[in-house]
Amino acid sequence: MTWADAGGERTARRIGLVEDHESVAIGLAAMLAPEPDLDLVHTAGTVPDLLAAAGPAPALDLVVLDLRLADGSAPEDNVRALRERGIEVLVFTGADNAFLVRSAARAGVLGVVRKSEDVPTVVAAVRRAASGEQVVTTDWAAAIDGDPQLSDVGLSPRQEEVLTLYASGEKASRVARLTGLSEQTVNDYLGRIRQKYADAGRPAPTKTDLYKRAVEDGWLPVPERHPRG
Repeated sequence: MTWADAGGERTARRIGLVEDHESVAIGLAAMLAPEPDLDLVHTAGTVPDLLAAAGPAPALDLVVLDLRLADGSAPEDNVRALRERGIEVLVFTGADNAFLVRSAARAGVLGVVRKSEDVPTVVAAVRRAASGEQVVTTDWAAAIDGDPQLSDVGLSPRQEEVLTLYASGEKASRVARLTGLSEQTVNDYLGRIRQKYADAGRPAPTKTDLYKRAVEDGWLPVPERHPRG
């Protein structure tokens, strides 16, 4: 068991959680409740809300962070905001989006743990990360050793949304209606997206190319391969 030492008294590591699914937040709280050395003191749906609740640094030893949040924030931005306050980060995710995991890894998280892991594995990962240790898992290794050819093109959340809808088969006019943008704005976004991919050495001049890039970066799922009948 790892304890922080403050003035001769044993104190628990202070943990924050950024997660916008209530059931997951309740689940992690239940996992950590029996652990006297791990104290889940703040839970919020966004990083800014968590930092506001936590107060001046150093208020937390670790933040457990979900990658895909409803506010559309980018994982690397969230990790940097937390680390600028002196807080280490452990990713807690379904690990179904390789691009998001790679983004967080580049920003300097201590590790990645799946939400589907059993309770002892999750608790052990939180304990190690709260002590400043790296959490080495298969997902973490895969993120670190990800394909170096898949250069991050740096899309904004709005560009990601437009790309995902358009590359999945929607016409620009339909994307405009779904996003509340004008069709001209959607076409402008698509032009910028194509330029970013070209600048990254991953040209996408056609809609089919954009679909391939979206799959490569995890914005769209890899198509299932059905056995031939």
